[in-house]
Amino acid sequence: MDLSNLKPADGSKHNDNFRRGRGHGSGNGKTAGKGHKGQKARSGGTRPGFEGGQMPLYRRIPKRGFTNRNTKEIIGINISALEVFDNDTVVSVETLLEQGIVKNPRDGVKILGNGELTKKLTVQANAFSASAVEKIEALGGKTEVI
Repeated sequence: MDLSNLKPADGSKHNDNFRRGRGHGSGNGKTAGKGHKGQKARSGGTRPGFEGGQMPLYRRIPKRGFTNRNTKEIIGINISALEVFDNDTVVSVETLLEQGIVKNPRDGVKILGNGELTKKLTVQANAFSASAVEKIEALGGKTEVI
């Protein structure tokens, strides 16, 4: 026995393509595979999450806080990550994506002031921290909020 000659047991695989409730001759007439009486034999069924009267899981679990639907997920990039660019380069969200510094900009990119910068750059981003603006402009670079 090896992987090349594995097969399901005889009678274990069923084709779900057959027509139910089409008379005794079909082999699946009368109750159409639903057995006799009971909730599952009738049309309608229960709503999702119903546990037969037991307190459902979604009501047993404690609820904490709330999710603000107006929040923005802004990606923070340290100024030290901009060292990969050459002097006098225009750094935008697109160039950050090309370099692989940002993988998914989501709602925007913010440049943070962590680390050191030694090059003069023109940086275009959605937001800047005060220390990042200070360090970029100290080297003669520019910051542009887009």
